[in-house]
Formats: sequence, C-alpha cells, structure tokens
Amino acid sequence: MKLANLLMERRVNMNLRGRTKDEAVRELLTTICEEGFECDYDKVLLSVREREEVEGTSYGHGFAFPHARTDAVKELYILVGVSQDGLEDKTPDGIPVYVVCLLLTPSTIAKLYLQTLSGLARFARAEGVLEKIRNMTSKSDLIKLISDSNVMIDKELMVKDVMRHKVAMVTPDDTLKEVANQMFCNRLSALAVVDESNRLVGVINDRDLIKAALPDYKSLISNLNYSMDVEPFEELLKKEDKIKVSQLYRDDFEVTTPDTRIVEVAAMMIFKDISRVFVISGDQLVGVLLRKDIVNMIIRG
Repeated sequence: MKLANLLMERRVNMNLRGRTKDEAVRELLTTICEEGFECDYDKVLLSVREREEVEGTSYGHGFAFPHARTDAVKELYILVGVSQDGLEDKTPDGIPVYVVCLLLTPSTIAKLYLQTLSGLARFARAEGVLEKIRNMTSKSDLIKLISDSNVMIDKELMVKDVMRHKVAMVTPDDTLKEVANQMFCNRLSALAVVDESNRLVGVINDRDLIKAALPDYKSLISNLNYSMDVEPFEELLKKEDKIKVSQLYRDDFEVTTPDTRIVEVAAMMIFKDISRVFVISGDQLVGVLLRKDIVNMIIRG
C-alpha cells in the first residue's frame, strides 16, 4: 500500500498560522473536530504533549512528526500542515520546521502506526522534497508529490521501520579520545568502525575502552589486594591521543538488511544477547538497530 493512500485532502493545511509546534498541533487537531468525528480534543493534546516531553519529534530536514497512540481517537489520523515562514522551535539540524505531520492512532494499532511514521520519515529524507513543498499552494499537489515518491507501507514491520539511519562511526585511524567524544556526544556505548569506503570493519564499545586502561583486569579480580604502581585511568588519559581505534576494535559484530523482518532480528538479539545490529545494503553501512529502540518505538510507542 502506498503511503499516499492514507492521506486525505481535507486533513491537509497548506497555511498553518501557529508559530510553534504546539500551536501547529492544536491547529491541526481542530480539523478532526470540524469533521464531526468522535475525538476527545483535550485528551489527544495531552497525549501528544506527553510524547513530546519524552523525546522531541522534530526530525530535521524541515519536518516534525508529533504523534501519539491514545484511546481518545477511534481510527488512524494523518494530519499534515505547512508553515510558510517556519516554526520557532529549535531543531536538531538548525533548519526551521516547515512541515508538521501529526499522526494519531488508537492504542490497539501498533504496526500501521510505526510503519506510517517510518514512511513519512522516508519521504522527508528525499532530496529536494522540502523545497518542492514550500513552493506549493495546493493540497492535491502535496498528496501527488507523496504519491509520486512511491513510499510504500509494508505488510510487516521491517528493520528499516525502526533502525537509526544516522550511524555514529569512527575509522581505524581515529584515536581513543575521538571515540570517547563520539560516545559522549551521541549518548552511545558503542560505535561502528568503517574504512575509507564506508564499509563496516568492526565495532568499538565502552568495554573496549575500559579494557585498554585495565589490560590485567583478570589479576585484579582474582586478587583484591593486587597492587598497581600507577593509576591506570590516569595513564590512559596520558595516551588517549596516541592509542588508535585499530588497536582496540573488534570484528565480531552482527549485521542485517533494511528489508529483514524486525521479529527475526529481535529474536536473534535475544538469542545472542546483543544490544545492536548494524544494517548494511550491499557493502555499505546504512543504519543501526538498537535493542532499546525496539522497546522505545514498538513497545512504548
């Protein structure tokens, strides 16, 4: 099924008046009320705001995807609004939000909800799509643009529906300090290691960094009175600009493809007790699937 098949012209607003995402959401919600459908406006708005507090839904590229699963609605709603001047909210890439896609579903709908969010995000990533939308005035033209993008909603949840497209990565020639900085800035415990052609060659995690400081950790565990002549972490800090990723990274990692069923990968992650699987297309690294994202996106919503 095409993503465009889920859209309706009467649920598109090409001239949002709100100046913030919250105002835009309230403006779009009035569309449902005006249609005369059963909808608890205040409860829906509260659900959307609660979801925003957990994690902001400004996606970047000029798009925001506020959403909520709530029993305050009885069916799937996709409401699209275009702000001609851009909203005032901060965004991850500094580009103002011009397109707000509000997605609402009952709590009983999970798969279609997540797939629709994923489909909207794939459409937003298409090159030049924001500029085209900003030059439009017609609702039908907007829906046609989405239709022409051929974004499909799959029958089953796939890795591409949940995976992170932006992968934090380092090269074998990067230093331990650069690894630590990347982990801190991205709030991650592991990074992909790629070569000059963006091919995945390994993984380096926080455990590898600690082992670099405590190469004799087994002796320390077996003998609590084991004495050290120097403070290991202090010594590691002295060498953080000299130790290379090539000295620490491991080549034991799991991979999958964007079109693999999410249940297959989730089962494998449980069986092997791993928290991340890298996503490749051909020989290129295109994403990463984290166990916590399966929980956050599918179970929590």
